[in-house]
Amino acid sequence: MGKRIIPQRRGKGSSTYRSPSHRHKGKPTYPRGLKGEGKVIDLFHAPGRSSPMAKVKYESGQVLIIAPEGLRVGQTVNAGSGSEIELGNILPLGEIPEGTMVHNIESIPGDGGKFIKTAGTSGMVISRGKDVMIQMPSGVFKPFNLRCRATVGIVAGSGRNEKPFAKAGKTHHCYRSLAKRNFKVKGLAMNPVNHPHGGGNHPHVGTQSSVSRHAPPGRKVGNIAPKKKSRRK
Repeated sequence: MGKRIIPQRRGKGSSTYRSPSHRHKGKPTYPRGLKGEGKVIDLFHAPGRSSPMAKVKYESGQVLIIAPEGLRVGQTVNAGSGSEIELGNILPLGEIPEGTMVHNIESIPGDGGKFIKTAGTSGMVISRGKDVMIQMPSGVFKPFNLRCRATVGIVAGSGRNEKPFAKAGKTHHCYRSLAKRNFKVKGLAMNPVNHPHGGGNHPHVGTQSSVSRHAPPGRKVGNIAPKKKSRRK
């Protein structure tokens, strides 16, 4: 039978692979009905995120947002329909002109932001019509609802990859916050008991490396078998 492979152990949710939520500062979001003028009262690093976060005080209460590049403590930001197109302001996509850089875009109106949250990334508003077309950081064009909200600007922390880790201990603590391992061993390099691809006198898989599309979660990893092509009638 052998041992359970690492993706299966990760799916179990043990403490080894569980995200240390007690270290997290909070979730950046857009509360329902958020509008008016707010003041940035703090900028801080958030473990588990590549980008810094900002604490903004509105009349309705304090909100955590992903900090855009150039945001500073004491700066005033606006939220809601009719706000100006300025750094850090939160508006519906239908009111943001073409060519504007945005981030933390809602998938559906009111969900608080799901897309483009990594340090140094941004999307560009390409066109507005029935939907708003956004060019994602990958270059893909994706349509969004006109009422989905987004923050104007580029996510801060773009230079995070320029500073080297220097030693393995730093990578361990960095990836621990992200609930990831700081190294990855190929299944090919393992023993037969640890992975289906392990063993052999020289590095080769020894069997088919693709996995059935109908495999259960945990086993459906690696090269997924392609869909069966329908026969022409």
